[in-house]
Amino acid sequence: MYSTTVHWSVYLRAALFAIVALALLIGSQFAPQDEPAMGTALLVAAGVVGIVTLWFWLKAFIDRATTEFAVTSRRVIYKDGLIRRRTFEMNLGAVESVDVTQSILGRILGFGEVRVHGVGGSWEPYPLISDPLTFRSHITARPG
Repeated sequence: MYSTTVHWSVYLRAALFAIVALALLIGSQFAPQDEPAMGTALLVAAGVVGIVTLWFWLKAFIDRATTEFAVTSRRVIYKDGLIRRRTFEMNLGAVESVDVTQSILGRILGFGEVRVHGVGGSWEPYPLISDPLTFRSHITARPG
């Protein structure tokens, strides 16, 4: 019935580090000519921050590509992981309530956390989900 993934905001950390790396790279070009060590240090720092940027981007890419949230006619399904796979399924009939938590940034950009509370007190959080209110609506809308 409905399927979504992790919101694109998982790339924000990588984007922030990329901006810092770019600023360091540009700063290395404007270092004083009488102190070449400063320009070299800024260049090395830009390289280190660039490598960290690549790591954050790769981690976000893998997280987004390997995480799935779905609502079928019978179940709520959450799958994540590349090498170590984790799957959580709950029958729609066992769902007691669905809570959505969104920060201000989450409301503006359209992401949040969904917690599905099941019969017997069990619950499962779904973090950084795209359009959490639509996801909740598909869980709680039952025909008849």
